[in-house]
Amino acid sequence: MPLTPEQRDEIAHLRSEAVPTRRATVPALEDILYEAFPVLDHGFVRVIDYMGDDSAVVQAARVSYGRGTRKVSEDAGLIRYLMRHWHSTPFEMCEIKYHVKLPIFVARQWIRHRTANVNEYSARYSILDKEFYVPAPQHLSAQSTVNRQGRGEVLQGDEAARVMDLLREDSERAYRGYAEMLNQDEDGAPLDPSRSGLARELARMNLSLNYYTQWYWKVDLHNLMHFLRLRADSHAQYEIRAYADVMIDILERWVPLTADAFREYRLGGANLSATGLAIVRRMLSGETVAQADSGLSKREWRELMEQLGRSPEL
Repeated sequence: MPLTPEQRDEIAHLRSEAVPTRRATVPALEDILYEAFPVLDHGFVRVIDYMGDDSAVVQAARVSYGRGTRKVSEDAGLIRYLMRHWHSTPFEMCEIKYHVKLPIFVARQWIRHRTANVNEYSARYSILDKEFYVPAPQHLSAQSTVNRQGRGEVLQGDEAARVMDLLREDSERAYRGYAEMLNQDEDGAPLDPSRSGLARELARMNLSLNYYTQWYWKVDLHNLMHFLRLRADSHAQYEIRAYADVMIDILERWVPLTADAFREYRLGGANLSATGLAIVRRMLSGETVAQADSGLSKREWRELMEQLGRSPEL
């Protein structure tokens, strides 16, 4: 269950209240404020707070008052210019705060983005819930033979069934050991009144990386887009990509003009090296270019041809 009854009650209470404000608000984001969007089997993403909108980006770039008489098309044009030329400061004027529930191994990837403010649920002070991530069958894959960080073919038959059994059995066993060392059940009641139980900060080390943690994650718009550009990429690990996909949907509600430019120039665009750009120019001039005389390694050549929608053999 992604949300506890207490969390659902808190969300219902927060969503039922309306607070008047003079600051800029975004109706499409206000509509989903505090709402939990499910991710994976027990995770979620929800927006807790935000500051600024597309106009805040424009105002920061122009250092001007209000919206004035500008047209939306003018704002969109400026935002696209800022995105196209990699200007960052205007986008840093907007911030958003999420509440995220995620597997620990996903959190360890996520925390590599050090340009956010994070406050994580502490297993030193609280008992972790008995919730662990098990991949859906279609995401249970073998190791890729060409990418040390990637996945290959989906496991099938008895091998897939055995892996699923091991994941569940190991996770269940780890939590039983965790509870026994704590000497507490899931509700915090003593299992054996004659024992003291191990300290929470020590007992937690027995749990596996697929157990869920939670945190508040606050980030500015510029660094959020950097995170999403990397983690929504098709080469990113599926589990963190699932969170990034939900957050892109939220981005489109919050700053639609910025999100449109982001899709155009970051997610849908491509960066070429100086050598790669020279190769494209040679091709446009009618020259036939092969990897052997391109100046690129085989891997770089394959990546460039993929960007251009061509076969690496050409």
